[in-house]
Amino acid sequence: MGAGQPKRFINYPRGEKIGWKRFVPSWKLVSGSALGFFAIITVGAGIGIASVGTPDVNKTAKAQNNVFYWANGSQMVATGGSVNRQIVSIEDIPRSMQNAVIAAENESFESDKGVDPMGIARAVWNMAKGGSTQGGSTITQQFVKNQYLDSDQTLKRKVTELFISIKLGVSEEKNTILAGYLNTAYYGRDAYGIQAAARAYFGKDSNKLNPSESAFLAAVLKGPNLYNPDGGIGAAATPEANSERAKQRWSWVLDREVKVGRMQQAERDQYKEFPPLIESAQAAGMSGQIGYLVDTANLYLAKKGIKVEDLAKGGYQIHTTFKKEKVDALVKAVEGTRDGMLDEKARPETDTFVQFGAASVDVKTGGLVALYGGPGIDKKHFNNNANTSGVQVGSTWKPFVLAAAMQYGTQNSKGEGISAKSKYQANDLTVINNRAGEPLRDGSGKPFRQKNESPTPYGYVTLNEAMEKSINVPFAQLVFDVGHSKVRSVAKASGLLPESFDPNDNASFALGTSTPSAIRMADSYATFAASGIHHDPYSVTSVTKDGKDVPGFAAPKGERAMDNSIADNITKVLRNVVENGTGTKAKKLGRPAAGKTGTTDKNMSAWFVGYTPELSTSVALFRSDPSAKKKELISMRGVAGIPSLHGGDIPAEIWTKYMKEALNGEPKSDFPEPDELGVVAHASGAPSPSPSPSPSPSPSASPSPSNSPSPSPSPSPSRSSGKPTCKPWAICVPSPSASSSRSPSPSPSKSRDRPSGGAGDFPIGGSTGG
Repeated sequence: MGAGQPKRFINYPRGEKIGWKRFVPSWKLVSGSALGFFAIITVGAGIGIASVGTPDVNKTAKAQNNVFYWANGSQMVATGGSVNRQIVSIEDIPRSMQNAVIAAENESFESDKGVDPMGIARAVWNMAKGGSTQGGSTITQQFVKNQYLDSDQTLKRKVTELFISIKLGVSEEKNTILAGYLNTAYYGRDAYGIQAAARAYFGKDSNKLNPSESAFLAAVLKGPNLYNPDGGIGAAATPEANSERAKQRWSWVLDREVKVGRMQQAERDQYKEFPPLIESAQAAGMSGQIGYLVDTANLYLAKKGIKVEDLAKGGYQIHTTFKKEKVDALVKAVEGTRDGMLDEKARPETDTFVQFGAASVDVKTGGLVALYGGPGIDKKHFNNNANTSGVQVGSTWKPFVLAAAMQYGTQNSKGEGISAKSKYQANDLTVINNRAGEPLRDGSGKPFRQKNESPTPYGYVTLNEAMEKSINVPFAQLVFDVGHSKVRSVAKASGLLPESFDPNDNASFALGTSTPSAIRMADSYATFAASGIHHDPYSVTSVTKDGKDVPGFAAPKGERAMDNSIADNITKVLRNVVENGTGTKAKKLGRPAAGKTGTTDKNMSAWFVGYTPELSTSVALFRSDPSAKKKELISMRGVAGIPSLHGGDIPAEIWTKYMKEALNGEPKSDFPEPDELGVVAHASGAPSPSPSPSPSPSPSASPSPSNSPSPSPSPSPSRSSGKPTCKPWAICVPSPSASSSRSPSPSPSKSRDRPSGGAGDFPIGGSTGG
């Protein structure tokens, strides 16, 4: 710095130095800056801590219910909220519960200052990057967080929580904070607070909890949606998966208590069995279909980002798509038909455990207007049959195979879309060829022969007739000619979820071994009814909280899933099913209708899915003991005194009764006349093919085994052993043995509405039909 120049307050760059040394700060500058920064932070934190208030536990007991409304705006039910909460003192919270929670969540709780600096730093950093703010919270921080009834994860809120936590850490007794946390935490089963949780899970007061029960409640605090054994919202939160997680977490909590010195090993050794829980009391106010409607709406809310924990706090006004008059009509149709046809006293071996599931969708919007999930959760039937998994759909899948052929064509049409007038061999026990034109092989290496239900020698029939009579052989061959992946693509575009698809590329895939829910089946058929426009199914139209609209609940926009000519031609084919085929009971509706029956092996399930230009409705029928831990399907042979029950029987009857009342008073409208579509591409061997197919072995022939046999359609070892194969939470269908699946088909049914269908999820000689 030159002589006579004024002295700068901050000497940087340093005037007395030359070159790069001018930019190296002095120790005075570094230490002064650090002290200044620390002073600013300290003053700012002090002001922040002084300006925030401490939480009042009792105010949290004023949270509101959630109110669900029908589509017309009238109230459906008020549920949730904090009605199930009772504040208790630390003296009424047993030491075992205190130990379990501290060991599991915050080992240093009794000595820390209320915050985890590293955890806070991680949360702030993640939030600044737009990521999650979870993790690293102390019990004090979690208690503070519980006082905020909104779920806004903002930096301002996180800082406020930090200041309150620091203030509580230096101003409140640890027992006060711990009691506050345990009195405000959510434990599932609509229980807020330790007293409500003790009553909800064990039917006792909190001060009576033993160490094993305390460990369970501490485990549930990890996340009730995933650790409540009743199950929660979402595909991962099934009762089976939740129960397994809860047991593992319960055991871990007890072990953790020993590790941190809060329990002796000898005491831990007393608790080997998971504590027994009382039955859920969540059915209160949820009688009849209301529980299933609320469950369906809650799933949609979770899909849109509203957390289960926030819903449980209440305060939401939820307007749904459900129409009370249509729900009542569906209940009347299901239960009226059930009561008129089933007699558990007279036929206990066949008429018990018969389950009904149904759903109805507005064709123009995709809005769910009605569903039937079962007799009611108030009657201890907790599974929503309208949204169940594991029930194969049978021949109601065949329209997707035909639609794929119309869209992508086959090997016989050189990739050009084909018409429903195309002919395929339909004789029983016809050999099915793979895409290379070689015969499929069964488990013994012999050519695979597809069964029909009837041994009728149909010869070559059009695909329209094959759909009408629900003949299996043509579709078993068609799926190879088109390609399984293309069928899956069409099904997905129509609204079915890929996780419900049978992953096997065998003949049975064409016959309905996939397991979509009744909701998704109704929605996918609505795509045909809407001339190829698909609307994702939805159940909530608007949500408000604290007088403000929650964004994100506009009706899903329609997207084109297939050309209108394809959808309208499928409708023409399915109208013929109702007029002349396996679905003739639906003719009683008295207005234009299209639909398809479906039946699976050993009568494990029966479906009817159909639609008018206004409504698309699916009805599923199956047998399963709802109280069984492992949900397995039971054959429906003999149900209602019907030797072999099909989709054209009880399901079609229910569908017709419901649709007649649901559409009562609405003007009749017709489907659009379809355009001519595709080429008439007959399978090899059919008379007068047009255009001429490329040479390939006749599907009715039985050629000798090739030196290089094609991949076998044999099932995996688990299937061939006859054991159920499905997801852990799904309803399983036991596979038949290979020998039984290749046995001759039964005699043809005398009833016109009984289809040509039969076997289920076994690909060797099996068949799934109408």
